[in-house]
Amino acid sequence: MITLAAALNAGLRRALEEDPKVVIMGEDVGKLGGVFRVTDALQKDFGDNRVIDTPLAESGIVGTAFGMALRGLRPVCEIQFDGFVYPAFDQIVSQVAKIHYRTRGMVKAPITIRLPYGGGIGAVEHHSESPEAYFAHTAGLRVVAPSNPADAYHMIQQAIELDDPVVFLEPKRRYWDKAEVDLDAPATLPLFQARVARTGSDATIVAYGSMVPTALRAADIAAEEGHSLEVIDMRSVSPIDFDTIEESVRKTGRLVIVHEAAGNLGVGAEIAAQISERCFYELSAPVLRVTGFNIPFPPSKLENHHLPDPDRILYAVDRTLAA
Repeated sequence: MITLAAALNAGLRRALEEDPKVVIMGEDVGKLGGVFRVTDALQKDFGDNRVIDTPLAESGIVGTAFGMALRGLRPVCEIQFDGFVYPAFDQIVSQVAKIHYRTRGMVKAPITIRLPYGGGIGAVEHHSESPEAYFAHTAGLRVVAPSNPADAYHMIQQAIELDDPVVFLEPKRRYWDKAEVDLDAPATLPLFQARVARTGSDATIVAYGSMVPTALRAADIAAEEGHSLEVIDMRSVSPIDFDTIEESVRKTGRLVIVHEAAGNLGVGAEIAAQISERCFYELSAPVLRVTGFNIPFPPSKLENHHLPDPDRILYAVDRTLAA
């Protein structure tokens, strides 16, 4: 049994071992091993030319990584907390995301941007955000989010191997979740394919990252009440595996989408629109969303009221089953 944080560490270690072009860079990633210890001992074992402590300057981290990628390296950037990514937003959106298209595919930017995201740890301001919709909306970026240690281990390696830039969302409230991980087994799914985390027949719940365990808890409670819920772990926010979601909704006829970020113009809105178009005649009820509220992320004492929980999910399930 290893934690999600330890699984990420093992995946980064494997990437460093297998490809000398992989470098890790970020604030306190070296000697400290990162604030969540995801990069613990990697600088000691691979040296400070491969695991690089940077100044506190996110724009500089991503800008430097962009130059390194253009010279043939595969940099892995850590943004210490989600709310710190905005100084690097111009680099990511204006430069990193566009270089492939700008050069008609002749130049690539194989950069992985690790981004601890979401609430649930009682952090202070700027340390609990869910900025995934900004990046998912940006052409040229891939956005993925593991929900468990096994996916974290395999997906970080798959992201690093990809020639496209990847925003790798790490659900910080799940860093300490434990599961069995076979470090020698190959990945069972492609990077951008969704996973059926629980089969069911009455309604489909779609979630990603930190909300997948919450959705699974809601499904457990619903089962005690006689309702069978299918839970889809998206794993990828951009591109979205709509085929897997569509297959489930055609079976259940109902869909509830769950994410931490605000609902207004969020990832759930795009899923609702796409599935409404694809499955209009199979839907027995309107597509519903359970999300964070349309406010800046609240102080830590209020975050439990802000974040979706099993009760809010089950309320949506009751509404869709009653339709």
